[in-house]
Amino acid sequence: MKKLTALLLALVMVLGLAACAGTPDPTKAPDPTKEVTESKAPEESKEPEPAKPDPIKLTIAYMPNYASLWGVLSAMNQGFFEEEGITIELKEFPDGPSEVAAMESGDVQLAYIGKGAHRLCILGNAVIFAPSSIHTVDKVVCMPNSGIQTVEDLKGKTIAFNAGSSSETTFDNALKVAGLTRDDVDEYEMSIDNMVPAAVSDDIDAAVCWNPYSGQILKQVEGSYEIEFADGSTNTSSWICLPKYAEENRDVLVRFSRALYKGMDWGAKEENYETVAQYCADQIKSSLDSQLMQVGDAHWFNIADLTSGLKDGTIKKYYEGMQNDMVQGGNIEAGQAKEDVGDFVLFDVMEEALK
Repeated sequence: MKKLTALLLALVMVLGLAACAGTPDPTKAPDPTKEVTESKAPEESKEPEPAKPDPIKLTIAYMPNYASLWGVLSAMNQGFFEEEGITIELKEFPDGPSEVAAMESGDVQLAYIGKGAHRLCILGNAVIFAPSSIHTVDKVVCMPNSGIQTVEDLKGKTIAFNAGSSSETTFDNALKVAGLTRDDVDEYEMSIDNMVPAAVSDDIDAAVCWNPYSGQILKQVEGSYEIEFADGSTNTSSWICLPKYAEENRDVLVRFSRALYKGMDWGAKEENYETVAQYCADQIKSSLDSQLMQVGDAHWFNIADLTSGLKDGTIKKYYEGMQNDMVQGGNIEAGQAKEDVGDFVLFDVMEEALK
C-alpha cells in the first residue's frame, strides 16, 4: 500500500511539471516584431550584368562637311559609341588621299572618304568596312562671267579640280557626259582648299569641289552658281581603314560599325535633320544654314537600307559600279580592277555589325 501511494505521488508530480512547462509565461511572450525581423524572405536571383566592353580610343579622320560627319556625330551625340566603350577623337583633313596618308603614318585609325579616294581601296592601300551614303547628282560651281550653262560649255574653259579625290572623278564624268576630253579644256589642278581663293580672284571659270568649299564660293563670289549633271555613275561614300588594321582589329571595326549604324539610323530620319546639321555646324564652326543646304546632297543610308542591300546584293553592286566607273574614266587601269570587290570591301564586318 505504501508503495502504491508513493507511485501515485510520483505520477502526480510528473503531470504537474508537464503542465507547468506547457503554460506560457506572459512575461516572456514572443515579440511579433522580432519574429518578422528574424524571418528572411528568399532572395530573388539576379542575372549577372553583361560584361562591359574593353574601352578603346579611336582617332577618326573626317572632311569638314555634312556628308562626312552626319553619321559619326549622330552616334557620338546619341551615346551609341559610349555603349560600345569607344571614345572618339575627330581629326579634320581636306580630302580622302590626305586621310589615307594619315592612316599610313599612324595618326588616325579610321576615315570617311568620298568617291575619288575609293581608287586607293581598289589599289590595295585601304579597305572599306562600312557604307555611308550614295549621291546621284554631281555639280560644278561656275563663275558669273564664265558663260557655262551646261557641261558642254566647259569646252575651252579653265576648270579647277583636285587630283585623286571625288573632285577628279566628278570632273572626268562631266567631260564624259559632254563628249569632251581634258584636251578640250584648260585643266587647273590644285588643292581643294585653294579653290575658294582662286574663284574669288577670278583665276578660274569653274571649280569641281564639294561642300563646304562649293558653298563658300557661292557665298563669296557674287553671281556664282552651280550646274548639275547625272551620268548614271555610282557615287558612294564609305568608311575605311588600312588592310593590316582590319586584320588585327576586326572586333573594333564591328563595334565601331554597330554604333555608327545606330547613329546613321537616327540621323537619316527627316525629323532629326536640323539637329544633325547643328552637330556638324558646331564641329566645323560653320553656320546651321550652310549645313542644312547639304542635307539634300545624298541618300543617307539607314539600317533597313544596309540590311536589305547586303541581302539582295545592292550594296555590292554600288561598289562594282564605282570600280567600273573608275576604269571607264581612266582613274584606274582595267588590269588593276578586282574581279571580286570583296577583295577591298569587308561585307562580313558589315553583316556582323548589323546582326
